[in-house]
Amino acid sequence: MGSMTSAVRTAAVQLGILLLGLLAGCADQPQAAQFQGYAEGEYVLVAAPFAGALTALHVRRGETVAADAPLFELEREQETAAEREARERLRSAQAQTRNLSEARRPLELQAARAEVEQAQAALEQSRRDLQRDEKLFRDGFVSQARLDASRSAYERDLARVAQARAQARLGRQSVGREQEIAAARAQSEAARAALEQSRWRVEQKAQRAPEAGLVFDTFFVPGEWVPAGRPVVSLLPPANIKVRFFVPETMVGSLGVGQPVSVHCDGCAAPIPATVSYISPQPEYTPPVIYSERERAKLVFLIEARPAPSDATRLKPGQPVDVRLQ
Repeated sequence: MGSMTSAVRTAAVQLGILLLGLLAGCADQPQAAQFQGYAEGEYVLVAAPFAGALTALHVRRGETVAADAPLFELEREQETAAEREARERLRSAQAQTRNLSEARRPLELQAARAEVEQAQAALEQSRRDLQRDEKLFRDGFVSQARLDASRSAYERDLARVAQARAQARLGRQSVGREQEIAAARAQSEAARAALEQSRWRVEQKAQRAPEAGLVFDTFFVPGEWVPAGRPVVSLLPPANIKVRFFVPETMVGSLGVGQPVSVHCDGCAAPIPATVSYISPQPEYTPPVIYSERERAKLVFLIEARPAPSDATRLKPGQPVDVRLQ
């Protein structure tokens, strides 16, 4: 009986040793590379380049907005008045340019044509008088002085016709000289540029979403004074959500940008696929150690991976995750 009990004990000890060996062997099996990390967001801070009181806030924290959706508005009475002033200055400059570039008024042109017709009629009469006096002079009925007076009258009327025609041509030309017209056009262009600048200032007082995303936070409420350049709304587009984790120095050489990884988080029904987008060129170490062959495994490198925008919305900035290399 005693020998049987001893044999049973020996068999039990041998079985226990065998089970321990099997468990130890399972513990030594290589596991999938898994690292702890966290989600992080790159926020888009929307601000106006000019100061002003916040008159309207069109979004709230936690809601999703589409691209180009209105976010907020600042008071812009002064900018609107400056735009109206610039618009009137442009109209004045354009009117001055047209006035210098156009010909004289229709009534002035009509008077110039009438003067040409009157001068031509006088010239025709002088020509007939000269022809008659030349004939009478040849027949001996008029003196040389009378002939000279008729010839002078004809030449005078001929010059008046030339003068009237020149005045008519001048009336069809622009009123201003080329230099005056060029200066007026330059003033028009300067006024147009000032108007565009005024319009831009008015538009900047009302900001829209540069891209679709989550309204992560708002920093002012209507009625508060917003300094120039101070963000009013913080947006988090899905494409700006990434995962950061650290790998030891012994493994960083086997990683590359574009390598797929899977992200696991508490409450996630399924792993989230992601792609390595950045590998830090500089190592970090924690805790600080003295470089040695034995301790350099404590060196770690920062790795960033980005999921697809459709999957990134499942992650929240600051959320701890587990990253597995594939």
